[in-house]
Amino acid sequence: MAKNSSLSAVAFTCDVLVVGAGPAGIAAALTLHAAGKHVIVIDKAEFPRDKCCGDGLTTGALRLLDELGFDPNTVSSWRQCDEVWLRSPRGRETMLPLPRNSGQFAAIAPRLKLDNALVEHARASGIEVRENHEFAELAQNDDRVVVEIGGRESITSRHLIAADGMWSPVRKSLGLSTAGYLGEWHAFRQYADKVEGPAKDRLYVWFEKDLLPGYAWSFPLANGRVNIGFGILRGGKHSVQDMKQLWPEILARPHIAAALGASAEMVDRHTAWPIPARVTTAPLGSGRVLFVGDAACVTDTLTGEGIGQALLSGILAARAISECADMNQVTLQSRYRKMLKQNLFADHRMSALLGFVLRSPLLASGALRIASLTSWSRRNFARWMFEDEPRAAVFTPRRWHRGFLKRSGAFADSPPR
Repeated sequence: MAKNSSLSAVAFTCDVLVVGAGPAGIAAALTLHAAGKHVIVIDKAEFPRDKCCGDGLTTGALRLLDELGFDPNTVSSWRQCDEVWLRSPRGRETMLPLPRNSGQFAAIAPRLKLDNALVEHARASGIEVRENHEFAELAQNDDRVVVEIGGRESITSRHLIAADGMWSPVRKSLGLSTAGYLGEWHAFRQYADKVEGPAKDRLYVWFEKDLLPGYAWSFPLANGRVNIGFGILRGGKHSVQDMKQLWPEILARPHIAAALGASAEMVDRHTAWPIPARVTTAPLGSGRVLFVGDAACVTDTLTGEGIGQALLSGILAARAISECADMNQVTLQSRYRKMLKQNLFADHRMSALLGFVLRSPLLASGALRIASLTSWSRRNFARWMFEDEPRAAVFTPRRWHRGFLKRSGAFADSPPR
């Protein structure tokens, strides 16, 4: 349990300790380091380590990686996509194009390699990342946080950013976990090799009638490999317990089997994971501790995409600490919540509303038909879908700007080799 520290004045090990070296934690560390803060990142894992994920990167996520100075060429299996294929609940397929030759608007990168590349990017930037360091306990008072690491050492910092995932041990140690909470969504994925059907090169999203408002996907990687899976909303037609039994039946559906091709082989084990998507009601911090990424439940409740939101929350937490370094913890918490509210709350509510619409096969099919009416609607729906602009930007005038949905993509000046 967290407790008030009664330690006398001690030397600080660092300005900010980041617990968790995933995208949210590394984004926070890079932003703090650029602001002149001494940062240490710890993670219980040893990298490279896999993370159950769809491996997809939206335009929003790619822009943030670009801003952080990340080089996509450091991920050997990075795959840029220039179009997305959607299938409505009534079986109508539509191709939505993304801009070509002006940067990247969608990409696929295995988390095993992406997260490791981000850790190495942080190290190359001068940030200390300690692997095999598991958070055990924390104590905090008005001017510091003291964290015990696996019973073998302690780190004293002025602030702590918890980027430690859905089950956040830091949040639990502060007594802020919700008993029985299992996320809003649940996703299931596996890799397939020897894919020779159109899924080898196409990014597919299948809005299956029985999965709504969820969907199935196939995201192409290098050398005939794809990440294929499906996600469901808790409380829908299928339960989480059904997912393992449902998986072979989904793979056998004619349009999915045809997309993969007869030679496709499912490889490695299938994995499943909960998706926390309740940022507007989740605890966002306590005292000198801020939560980011899945620990703050920032995932998009419409698509289940979380990397872009994780990166953004890490950056915002770092900015809040930099701006409030000499202020009290009440000001820090208020400032961080305001930042998240300005950047994520309206989008979360918009996604929840759209998710309600997608529960109906009729409305879902109608929405996709409208999106495919013209070349203009297809192109701009694709950019909106991949978060080229914030989900609810049209309803938040403070985020309007020139060139709406007309900007270049990420990494426009450094295309992949």
